[in-house]
Parts: sequence; structure tokens; C-alpha cells
Amino acid sequence: MTTKHQPTSKVDYNLAFIVFLLFLASCIAIYSAQSTGQYGENFLLKQIVWYGIGIVIIAVVITFDSDQLKKLSWYVYGLGLFLLGFLIVAPTSIAPVINGAKSWYKVPGMGSLQPSEFFKVFLILALSRVIIDHHEKNAMKTVQTDLWLLVKIGLVTGAPLFLVMQQPDLGTSMVFLAIMLGMIFISGVSWKILAPIFGFGISAISVIFYLVLWKPDILEKYLGVKEYQFGRIYSWLDPYNYSSTTGYQLTRSLLAIGSGETSGKGFGTREVYLPESHTDFIFSVVGEEFGFIGASILISLFFLLIYQITKIGIETKNDYYTYICVGVISMITFHVFQNIGMTIGLLPITGIPLPFISYGGSSLMGNMLAVSLIFSIRYHYKKYMFASEE
Repeated sequence: MTTKHQPTSKVDYNLAFIVFLLFLASCIAIYSAQSTGQYGENFLLKQIVWYGIGIVIIAVVITFDSDQLKKLSWYVYGLGLFLLGFLIVAPTSIAPVINGAKSWYKVPGMGSLQPSEFFKVFLILALSRVIIDHHEKNAMKTVQTDLWLLVKIGLVTGAPLFLVMQQPDLGTSMVFLAIMLGMIFISGVSWKILAPIFGFGISAISVIFYLVLWKPDILEKYLGVKEYQFGRIYSWLDPYNYSSTTGYQLTRSLLAIGSGETSGKGFGTREVYLPESHTDFIFSVVGEEFGFIGASILISLFFLLIYQITKIGIETKNDYYTYICVGVISMITFHVFQNIGMTIGLLPITGIPLPFISYGGSSLMGNMLAVSLIFSIRYHYKKYMFASEE
């Protein structure tokens, strides 16, 4: 009897199955949402097509190993910056203004593509490269090297953040910050540096929040901010007082989810009209038709997805892969937390879609691109186990 090392399967079928379940959930929710929506388009068919394109993306990206991803990271980052920057000066025939934001390129035959959705993944690749390169050049950690790493991370994140805020797109900007914070947590920077920085940041946010609620005249006097610009915060805290204006979607969402109760009203049985229910408020559709049980199952799928990515990130011995996994986890977790939070009134409405579920070509392809990196990681790292052979 001999003992040898035997490699496991290169394709992560557990991850593939979870993505497949999310695909089914998306199809069910969008089919129901479009039946009572304000548009006459077949969003379900389009979503299936986008998923098909996403599978092609996975098939292509899975062939790239860590060295190739490192080499590509700065190229895709530069391309992304160019696309974000060109949006500012592009004519409206190429980059139309939609819902007050200039965030999309008009692509013949494909509709609109939002480059910031792809840049989330480009940012993950770039930050992972920054951190890994920094540690290779600075084997001895000091306060100076840690601060310099924070500066580099801030600069790499700050450039696209500035461009996205020009659109303006607050939701995507928040995702960039979430990715950055997630990467900083595992970057190896000393907590002696991080603790006061995060403490100052939390204090600053608390002060701003206080001024918005009770002293808006100070912000208007010294920063030029108008009180009406805080409408989303006011309608979030007291939606029923703004139910005919900025609080309309939230009050309808709360009504839809609440009326679903424990088991829901049943598939296709919708009674609450809710604008944009096929995109940002798709979770409200799930809550109304399938109730607490259906919503819990959907949330559990996201937990399984994050668990699987975490498992892959821990098992791989490649630090660059680990950083990528953390970036993807940060992106997906923030999306899920923010989207579901805003539909149930826990967080302000920011227009962030629910990953893999909400309708949207750019959003879905961006998420599939992120997941394709995880498939690539699982495909290229080797995990061995002992096996015996007669």
C-alpha cells in the first residue's frame, strides 16, 4: 500500500450551486415584480441574458492565475479611471443623465452600462496589489511603513471616489469605502494607528449627523449645504411624514414587507404597488409574497455565499488571493446589508441593488466578475489530501 497526495477538484461546485440558487431566486422575484411594475419590458428575459454573459465572464476569468491577475490589476484600474473620468465630459448622447446622475454609457444593442459597477472589482484587484507589494518591500513593519500603506490605500481609493461623486453616486461611493475599510482591516496595519483614525471618523460622522438633525443652519452657513438636501435622512427617520414625497418608496416597502407576515401572500399575489420593485426594492417583493420565511431563506443564501468565499480565502496559502477574497466579501456584505436595511427602514435609501437578485446588467455583471475571481482562486490553488492506493 502506498500513500500519495491527491488534488481535489479544481471547480468549486458548492459556490456554483449557491450562485445557481441566487439565479433562481432572482428569476422568481423579477417575474413577479415586472407583472405589477410601471414598465412594460420583459426584465426576466434580460436578466437571464445577463446571467448568461456572466457565465462567459466566469469561464474567461477562471483561466487567470494570481500572477496574471497581478499584472492586469493596474491596467484594469487605469481603464476604469478613464471610463469614470470620461463620463464627466462625455456628451449626453453617449452618457445620458438618468435620474439626475450621469453614471451610464449608452451602448447600442446592450442598453446602458455603468462603469462604476465594474470598478468595484478593479479596486479590489488594485488594493490587493498595493498591499502585497508593500509587504514585499517592507519586511520590517514600523509606524512609518504602516502610515505609508494607509496613504497608498487612500490614494488608490480616493481617485475613483472623487470621480464617482461627480456623477453624483453616493451609493457606489459608500461601496468603495466599504471595500477600502475591509482591506485595511486585514492589511496588517497596527491597531495603535487604526483605533484613533476610526475613532475620529466615527466622531466626525456623529457630529455631522447631529448637525443635520438639530443644527442644519450651521451646515448651510459654513458649508453651503441646503436643508432640502437632507431630505433622504429626514424621510428615513420619519417616512410617514414624507409619505407623498421622499418617503413614498420606504412607506410602500414597509407596507409590502409587513403585509407578507410569516409565510407571505403566495407567488404572484402582490397587492402593494411599489415603484422600481424589480431593481432596488426587489427584497420588498420577496417579503410580501414569501413572508418572513422566504426572506430568511434568501438572506441565508447570502450567508452561505459569504461563508464559502471566506472558506476559500482561509484555505488558500496565497496572500494576494486572500486579499481579493476579503475585498469581495466586503463588497457583497455591504451591498446586502445596505439594500435590505433600506427596504426595512434601518438605513437611508441610497439606490444600492441587491447582489445577484435585483435586475440590472451592469450590477449583475460586476457581481459575476467578482465571483469569477473566487472561482479562479479555487481553480488555481492546490489543496491536497492523503489517499491510499493498493
